Amino acid sequence: MKTKKLSLMLGLALAVISLISFSFTPTAHEQNKTIMHADSVLRHVVLFKFKDGTSASDIKKVEDAFTALPTKIPQIHDYEWGLNNSPEGLDKGFTHCFFLTFKSEADRATYLPHPDHKAFGKVLTPHLDDVLVIDYWSK
Repeated sequence: MKTKKLSLMLGLALAVISLISFSFTPTAHEQNKTIMHADSVLRHVVLFKFKDGTSASDIKKVEDAFTALPTKIPQIHDYEWGLNNSPEGLDKGFTHCFFLTFKSEADRATYLPHPDHKAFGKVLTPHLDDVLVIDYWSK
């Protein structure tokens, strides 16, 4: 009887400890927000799908306007872009990928409302059908 009672109490104590430790374990999202390694950078991936009928010259204006942002916003650490050429056929109409790198979340926070980024939005918006943005910390 004492062994059963001791086993039950031990099991209950382990369950409580597990529950307590689980409640203090940060989620993956919380970890991504707070962990910044010296060798990590913040990636900002932007995909564009243009409206049907958007002219090549209007698309070129958008490309040029986005490409000018790193010269206007010093918080952009690195920048590249390209056109989709995947043979998989899973692009869902997204044709352009713009890839920005920031050294910190503070740099990204400066970039997002920056007047030059807002001005770029005015060039883009009339031609934009859809946009997808994903940010992540590199490892």
